[in-house]
Amino acid sequence: MDYKQLVANVVAEAVDNQVSSSDVYPKVETPKTAQNGDLAFPTFMLAKTMHQNPKEIAETIVANIDSEAFAKVQAVGPYVNFFLNQGQVSSQVLETILTEKDHYGDNHDGDNGVVTIDMSSPNIAKPMSMGHLRSTVIGNSIAKILTKNGYRPIKDNHLGDWGTQFGKLITAYLKWGNEEDVKRDPIHYLVKYYVEFHQRDEADPALDEEAREWFKKLEDGDPEAVKLWKWFRDVSLKAFNQTYQKLGVDFDTYNGESFYNDKLQDVVDTLKADGLLEKSQGASVVDLSDQDLNPALILKSDGASLYVTRDIATAIYRDQTYHPVMNLYVVGSEQTYYFKQLKAVLQKMGLQSAAGLHHVPFGLITVNGKKLSTRHGNIVLLNEVLDESVKMAHQQIKEKNPTLANQDHVAEEVGVGAVIFGDLKNARIDSIDFNIQEQLKFEGETGPYVQYAHARAESVLAKASEQDYQNGNHQLEDPEAWEIIKLLQSFPDVVKKANAEFEPSVIAKYSLRLAKAFNKYYAHTKILTADEQIKARLALVKSVSIILKESLRLLGVKAPDEM
Repeated sequence: MDYKQLVANVVAEAVDNQVSSSDVYPKVETPKTAQNGDLAFPTFMLAKTMHQNPKEIAETIVANIDSEAFAKVQAVGPYVNFFLNQGQVSSQVLETILTEKDHYGDNHDGDNGVVTIDMSSPNIAKPMSMGHLRSTVIGNSIAKILTKNGYRPIKDNHLGDWGTQFGKLITAYLKWGNEEDVKRDPIHYLVKYYVEFHQRDEADPALDEEAREWFKKLEDGDPEAVKLWKWFRDVSLKAFNQTYQKLGVDFDTYNGESFYNDKLQDVVDTLKADGLLEKSQGASVVDLSDQDLNPALILKSDGASLYVTRDIATAIYRDQTYHPVMNLYVVGSEQTYYFKQLKAVLQKMGLQSAAGLHHVPFGLITVNGKKLSTRHGNIVLLNEVLDESVKMAHQQIKEKNPTLANQDHVAEEVGVGAVIFGDLKNARIDSIDFNIQEQLKFEGETGPYVQYAHARAESVLAKASEQDYQNGNHQLEDPEAWEIIKLLQSFPDVVKKANAEFEPSVIAKYSLRLAKAFNKYYAHTKILTADEQIKARLALVKSVSIILKESLRLLGVKAPDEM
């Protein structure tokens, strides 16, 4: 039951519907302290309508409420405080979760609408560094959250497999490369050549001209250029997929920039036909001054395409192929202005899905305070971080639980989960400094802390396997159980909030609160005492286990039953 809605309904009835329940609903809040109830309604919004001061309105509402759902309703100044019937609510919440299991919190708000998610998008011939972590895990979690809210996400890994950097790489390989080295360790040597190019071109500007010529050859289909490009692409994809497999991330499509090469002329022709393309200093642009934006550069003066040309082609393809209700671009916050321009151009073109284009920005990730840059050789490889995290998790498990079965498997889930959770617990717009030691702690705001709370719940249930907690009285009224019940009851709202804000941290922070409340309950309550409340307590533990596991799943993190 939605108890906020119940409060909104009884408030509207108590004032003879001088205000609608839909207007009251957003104003219903959760008090900061339990002594002020479980839910509260501030009456200020009714002062003009009822021609009374808020304090009097609160007293009037209390006098007119008669509902068994509330143990107590009281007026405190301008607030109406609602104390829920704890036994009744706990029974309803636990029975609902035990029935719906991991589908608790599912809704149909998305009405099966398709949402394309542009995410991860590493550049070919460069390693996946920690800089790629954010787009990958944020996009993956958003896809899971969208699904729970009734949408159909399409995860598109828009690979950076085209552009002037390939001219640079081909130039570097032909000058200083070695085929056997690349075959033995492709990504390492391709990056080495790329870094060397940028070190040398500062003193030798002619290298840049040579790189531009090689990219032009690639665009024109030169056999040697195309052969090298395909080779670089194949070995890179193989390396990327090893990392994605570790993260548990998959994609619906890998249509990179090169996929849209044969669609760029259509973009230019359409813009011309619509009268949107203008000449500016030899280049072709779309004027966006009516939206207070700089012109969007579509073609350079030499006729070469740009990122925006390809992104327009991409948006048109997705619109025609998937008919999405939203297009999400999970890309760093430094690209915010660019996406405003892209959306403005698409709207001028009349693209049906343009209104649903949303840039989902995120902050910078640093490692030990340093910004990551492939060009300058400052790379922290994501694959190596994941391996190191798993290794450290394995060591902790050996120390804490040396007899644990499947230690390798559990260490994988804990180690990788720590890296993912360590990112997603932060508001995505915030910049973060990654610290592997901090993320792997079993205490504090970490993935292992939540995983351990889930494993602890499963351990209690394993000891009580003979107890049938599915049936019986599930009413609980002790204060620490009530804190958990309120958190469990709020999970469907948390799922909706995370979806509305494209914000996985809403789920991560919720899971931390639930894990903390459960650990407190576990420390102070004898759960397995054979009395009339044991079934209710076990139902609570099972419900916590279900929701912690589901919360972690929405983040892309596994929940081991033992740790």
